[in-house]
Amino acid sequence: METNYFKSISNFFVAGVNYKKTDACVRGQFAINNDQYLHILQKASVQGLDEIFILSTCNRTEIYGFAGCSHQLVDLLCSETAGSRERFEKAAYIKNGQDAVAHLFHVGAGLDSQILGDYEIVGQLKTAVKYSKQHGFTGAFTERMINSVLQTSKHIKNHTALSGGTVSVSFAAVQYIRRQIQQPSSKHILLLGVGKIGRNTCKNLVDYLHTHNITLINRSEEKAQELADALGLKWANLQDLEEEIHKADIILVATNAKEPVILKKHLEGSREKLIIDLSIPYNVESSAKELPHVEVVNVDQLSKLKDETLKMRQAEVPKAKAIIHELMSEFSEWCDMRRHVPMLKDLKLKLNSLYNHPQYLHNTTCPKAKDVHIQRVLNDTAGKIRVQNQKGCQYINALNNFISSKN
Repeated sequence: METNYFKSISNFFVAGVNYKKTDACVRGQFAINNDQYLHILQKASVQGLDEIFILSTCNRTEIYGFAGCSHQLVDLLCSETAGSRERFEKAAYIKNGQDAVAHLFHVGAGLDSQILGDYEIVGQLKTAVKYSKQHGFTGAFTERMINSVLQTSKHIKNHTALSGGTVSVSFAAVQYIRRQIQQPSSKHILLLGVGKIGRNTCKNLVDYLHTHNITLINRSEEKAQELADALGLKWANLQDLEEEIHKADIILVATNAKEPVILKKHLEGSREKLIIDLSIPYNVESSAKELPHVEVVNVDQLSKLKDETLKMRQAEVPKAKAIIHELMSEFSEWCDMRRHVPMLKDLKLKLNSLYNHPQYLHNTTCPKAKDVHIQRVLNDTAGKIRVQNQKGCQYINALNNFISSKN
């Protein structure tokens, strides 16, 4: 199936749910793993959609892309989620054109994160787009837009204090432990999952709790062993999970499973435990909270922690928005010029034809000189269109000037 609409910014959409209108339990219904991501891309191809990507984190699930209407993207996303389309639409935001682009710039800068300025979103965004690109679902627009967003995020990080201090979901977990547990370095800590969030959490535990009394478990045992060896920690096999749960005083869960990996039955009869679930969807069975000796904390609760660092970041928001406005304007200018690409391509063909016409044949037949001359005319025409926005007139003027230059 071929798409008949022109890929202009007016056909660019984002549809998503985030922490502002949904809790982690609802967001978990719309979380997307790589298998689901691939199935969505395959379905998109059948519909003729070939430039989309999906950002799925603990804070949000969003689908971006070109489509005839936003319903196409919503249908694709919800076709693979546990949550229904009706549930999604009740909590969703849908943005189009410049508003959709502006939303992504704010997301990439950390302005839309549950913890303001959380820089982990940059890595998550890169991973999302990389997966889409590997399967052939990015194009010139996506590439340029993402590069602009990443450039903006880097500029904000280097020239403001929006990401200053140390505040992220993984660090918030460590802050919570420090506030709630006396002498946390003496406690036995179990960390499940050593993906990006798990690795960051693990390093924060070592750096800020000054402890190596940590055991790592991961579905891929090699990754757990590699990180444990690098930081001087212990690791265990997945089949030893129940035994390690029983021994632990503090458990942090950063896995990406569709179903809970820590069950109520694993915790019955054990001593007091603090469990911090950093996963979306939740990977700790909800009924575990019923046990009087178990405290379970999730990402939404962690995000409510406030301190001086966050107050300082809030003061940097106007600076960050000014940088976004400047660099987004450059991207918008590039988008405007792309509207003239078909005309410039046609002009290039016409100039090549005129260049070789016997009536106007140049004295030189050097291909390089010809290409330089034509490119100079194209660049000059593009510059005039940018200033005057009169592509029809500039097309005719370019041909007239080109012909005159040969006489």
